Amino acid sequence: MIETVIKDFLDGHLSVPSFLEHQENMPKRYVFFEKLGSSKSNHITSATFAFQSYAESMYETAKLNEELKRVVEDLITLDDIGGISLNSDYNYTDTETKKYRYQAVFDIKYF
Repeated sequence: MIETVIKDFLDGHLSVPSFLEHQENMPKRYVFFEKLGSSKSNHITSATFAFQSYAESMYETAKLNEELKRVVEDLITLDDIGGISLNSDYNYTDTETKKYRYQAVFDIKYF
């Protein structure tokens, strides 16, 4: 399952933990990610993932987003990954919870 491949890689390379679901008592800094959709062509699966970086200030959130983008791009070193493309990234502060958040959306091809 591609989610576990990504999570294992993030947990081994990011300075903060990553999560596939929100939990009570989340740390001050973390990355949450989810698959938005996928498709398959010529035996190669492509999926779009949203990665949300959380931190205690806008500055720290932006820094974490930059770290996250570098780490996600390094997924290409894995044999299971065939391509990575940054779709977009932007300030995505959660106005309901008032938590600083950036979102980076990647298209990832994998086998």
